[in-house]
Amino acid sequence: MDFQASDEQRMLVDSLRAFVESELRPHEEEVERNGGVPDELGERIKEKAIEMGFFAANLPEDVGGGGLSYTSLALMERELSKTSFALQHFIGRPSEILLACEGDQRERYLLPCVRGERHECFALTEPGAGSDIMSMATRAKRDGDDYLINGSKHFISSHTLPDFAIVFAATGVDETAKGARKRVTAFLVDRGAEGFDMRLGPRCISHRGYHNYQLSFDDCRVGSGQILGAEGGGLELANEWLHMGRVWVGAGCCGRAERLLDLATEWAASRKQFGQPIGRFQGTSFKLADMATELQAADLLVMQAAWKAEQGSMTTVDAAMAKLFASEMLGRVADHAVQIFGGMGLMDELPIERLWRDARLERIWDGTSEIQRHIIARSMLRPHGA
Repeated sequence: MDFQASDEQRMLVDSLRAFVESELRPHEEEVERNGGVPDELGERIKEKAIEMGFFAANLPEDVGGGGLSYTSLALMERELSKTSFALQHFIGRPSEILLACEGDQRERYLLPCVRGERHECFALTEPGAGSDIMSMATRAKRDGDDYLINGSKHFISSHTLPDFAIVFAATGVDETAKGARKRVTAFLVDRGAEGFDMRLGPRCISHRGYHNYQLSFDDCRVGSGQILGAEGGGLELANEWLHMGRVWVGAGCCGRAERLLDLATEWAASRKQFGQPIGRFQGTSFKLADMATELQAADLLVMQAAWKAEQGSMTTVDAAMAKLFASEMLGRVADHAVQIFGGMGLMDELPIERLWRDARLERIWDGTSEIQRHIIARSMLRPHGA
């Protein structure tokens, strides 16, 4: 396999890098201070992203998206993630599971998201059911031609208040060879629907300005036409999003690690102690060498997963390995960067402390490191009957 970037991909990276430098990074400190992106700024970023052709680049051309390949999308995520999550997500990448929209769902949900007119959130996680989806407590009970949804979701991420939620709820129980399993269905639920409440969740120290929301449902009535995909097919849809999502997390970790490495290298070359740059001391130079080596290894894992996705051969293990190694690599790189900067690494005058705080979340969301290790080990043991 050849991961050498094409001329088109190099142009994409150069354009995105310039966009991040000129349109996003100047606003990082403001977002950090205020805990959010002003509406006017967010709208301006979105409009420029649409003008540049970056918006909805992850969706196919036949619905109005950019139709980028998975490897190009990995490069895109890598560049965008070198700045604040709150800012870069105004360059919309609508959830790919919206491609399951049919009939009037396309005009009501999918196409407005592609045009930047509406924005969705992915509502799967619950207070008592994070990685354990089968512990989901949210229910959707059939009532005539409708469903009544009851339950709650939390840690539902979004850069701005969503217009609608892709809500996963249990609609029954199926008997399988492994015993009874909940039948999970995805619903499209508009903000403002009766019985549906959406509010800001607790403030997180990572990715400030990129909010999490709490959703609650009290006999929220939705029609059967609000089902996304097939009744009982929600788990398959969720897995499609989660698996590629883990690759994008890995790509983003590589982008932030590169920014940290660049900052640390420049500091090590210019900061002097005992009459010479600190980069000449083995304690610092070895850290830089380890950071660069681990970053390259993570990049290769991520690009391999994206390349295999293009071939239709990516497995859950490929995605788990990319997410696991890249997120833990970023944690080590961020910690080394703080150590190289010393006290200044913890001062809010520099972006190091923010990047260090942001790095911690990557080992938790989209499946914790423990879940990724479980996926990998299970695939190794299963052929042996264990």
